Amino acid sequence: MKMKKDLWHGLNERARKALASRDYKTGSLGQRVPESGVDAGELAGTRSKAELKKVWIPGVEIFSRTIHPQRHRGSFGELTRESEGILAKIGLRPKQWSTARMFANSAKGFHIHPPSIPDDTTAEEWLRRLFIGQPQSYSLRRYDREQWDVMFFLQGRAEVFLRDVRAGLPVRNMRLFVDGDNLRSRNNVGIVIPPGVAHAIRAEGSEDVIMVYGTSTTFQPEFEGRIASEIETAELPASWRKFLGQ
Repeated sequence: MKMKKDLWHGLNERARKALASRDYKTGSLGQRVPESGVDAGELAGTRSKAELKKVWIPGVEIFSRTIHPQRHRGSFGELTRESEGILAKIGLRPKQWSTARMFANSAKGFHIHPPSIPDDTTAEEWLRRLFIGQPQSYSLRRYDREQWDVMFFLQGRAEVFLRDVRAGLPVRNMRLFVDGDNLRSRNNVGIVIPPGVAHAIRAEGSEDVIMVYGTSTTFQPEFEGRIASEIETAELPASWRKFLGQ
């Protein structure tokens, strides 16, 4: 039997011992959603797949958007229509629209909005009822008392991280890659994020990211909680801090 030739015999012993092979196995969709991440287009409209039920964060919605190219001018992108699509289905009508720009190679640390819990029940009981017991009873949601986000991107490519930390619900992670309208693809999506789900965004690639997001309430500073957001701080050089007497 012919022995397999050592491909690395031309390297010295120290280098051979340091070698490692990259694992190119992608894993199943259910494995990639919380770990290595997936293209957002893989999740738009696929929530009912059996392998996603164990990893999907309740209340999160990912929906495709239509981008119309306009030759020699740019593009026109739709988000939603009043009587059509996910936002109409769940009854979410944002009261404020805002924009944010992230420079290339920067990130927004995890931030989170507090769920509104009725006085006559516990957080665990209410959230289980809302998202596990009666997940399609959208009229129960307290959109006017808590901040739900709906976001999409006009420019660049973003990596979005979601982590569910609501009381009474299983802790789950989702990680997805979303394209801006200037990069027409199946990853031109809108994302709905419920309160109690921490979210962070990282710009991928060398292009600035421009995000548009609507909120179910107008901006209220007390609704904005920060978790592991030190990545947003541009630390001054040590010599500058010393000179400034910090």
